[in-house]
Amino acid sequence: MTDIIGIDDEAVARAAKVLGEGGLVAIPTETVYGLAADATNGLAVARIFEAKGRPRFNPLICHVSNPGMAERFVEIDPVSRRLIDAFWPGPLTLVLPLKSSAEVHPLVTAGLSTLALRMPRGPAAEVIATLDRPLAAPSANTSGRISATTAEAVAEDLGGKVDLILDAGPCPVGLESTIIKVEGDAISLLRPGGLPAEEIEALTGKRLKRADQRAAIEAPGMLASHYAPRAGMRLNARELAPGEALLAFGPSRAKGAENAARTLNLSETGNLREAAVHLFDYMKKLDQTGAATIAVEPIPHDGLGEAINDRLARAAAPRS
Repeated sequence: MTDIIGIDDEAVARAAKVLGEGGLVAIPTETVYGLAADATNGLAVARIFEAKGRPRFNPLICHVSNPGMAERFVEIDPVSRRLIDAFWPGPLTLVLPLKSSAEVHPLVTAGLSTLALRMPRGPAAEVIATLDRPLAAPSANTSGRISATTAEAVAEDLGGKVDLILDAGPCPVGLESTIIKVEGDAISLLRPGGLPAEEIEALTGKRLKRADQRAAIEAPGMLASHYAPRAGMRLNARELAPGEALLAFGPSRAKGAENAARTLNLSETGNLREAAVHLFDYMKKLDQTGAATIAVEPIPHDGLGEAINDRLARAAAPRS
């Protein structure tokens, strides 16, 4: 069984050692738990794809410990620099041009000429700084399934496929990072996430261009079916069918909610930040009821609601 250890200086050193030897470590970030490997080691990165069952045309996010480390691998334009200064460390990923001298393995970029980079908060940054190499780290779960926001969820899903799990408790944000790409005068939102688009627009004075999700994959999290439980998902439910589990939101319930197999409320007060923190954990718990369908009450699209609805739409998408 994979070791699960709490965070201290010894744990950080042990994690860096395992990663330096080509191992896989599940690390806590403010967004979700990541399945990390040394981004410069092709064999280690290949283990991520094997452990997750992830398609190899789907690129990975690289995590750095500071902006200086990012500059070793990518070209940073002035707008991206402002965003880094304002929002790193934090749940913002930037897709930037890869330097020709960058030693990141091509498996990380899926053959693209760009690299998705972010600087996480907390223990993950300490591990990266100790290793002094960037970490490729998608969410620590089987590909396409619900992202893990606790160490226990990682262990339940990936078990012995990981060499070490660092446990820092539940993730405080609970949604993956927002991914953007600066292209000349335009800024594209490739994936909504834990940093609301409105905050980026307020800083830059530019309206974010929403990416065509049917276009070629430019960043992680753009697969049509993703973040999915085993149960089917029915969105914007205002009435419950017999036997369904209910993912509720706010103080008012869907008609027939009293007959739900189980009900979990993302936020009884309608707080979107609280809903984001609970989203993946509650989806997993409702899936464990054995209900064939999870009905989801309507959730506003403003602020973090854009990212929450993005994850729900992908969870409900037809599966191959």
